[in-house]
Amino acid sequence: MALEVIGAGFGRNGTESLKRALEMLGFGPCYHMYEVLPYPDRVDLWREAARGNLPDWDEAFAGFRATVDWPGAFFWRELSAHFPKAKIVLSVRNPEDWYASMETTILKVLRESTNPDTVGSALVARRVFGNRLEDKEHILSAYARNTRQVQAAFGPDRLLTYELGAGWEPLCVFLDRAVPDEPYPSGNRAEAFYSKLGDIADQRATREGA
Repeated sequence: MALEVIGAGFGRNGTESLKRALEMLGFGPCYHMYEVLPYPDRVDLWREAARGNLPDWDEAFAGFRATVDWPGAFFWRELSAHFPKAKIVLSVRNPEDWYASMETTILKVLRESTNPDTVGSALVARRVFGNRLEDKEHILSAYARNTRQVQAAFGPDRLLTYELGAGWEPLCVFLDRAVPDEPYPSGNRAEAFYSKLGDIADQRATREGA
């Protein structure tokens, strides 16, 4: 199974909702950081990828039809080349709103981390933001640069720049799917984010103790 949709947008751009939307449209299962953190073997794979030891992409995404959020979003160049028929979805929002959401979730977790070898620390903190987690302007610059580079790399036949809150229509038109009768998914606010992290920690502890 080859990837059919590649998300190139940073986390906290509605990626968890986009994951569920893609699965509702038939592009599931969809890879997300939530599919990494509970699994020690996947954590090891992406930690090595952050160091430059790239995996076999077919094996890394075996069984998945789409990917959104980090870690896949960091490797959009490699993935788009390896899966040339895949559509690219760049999820975006107002940069200041994005930063405010990052401040209360991902950046907070990264700043408080004492382990430099987590996937978040090795990939997001180091590779995406250069470990400058207190530098708002640098972080916003990285966000804007990723948006520019993705938009410059693909034409409209392959790329959808998807604004947070745009709902079903642009996504369904781009992916040639009928608009579902159900509302577009929503969620993963800060409270849900931390609840999910707690669940993930429990899942991983169970697997490591098995």
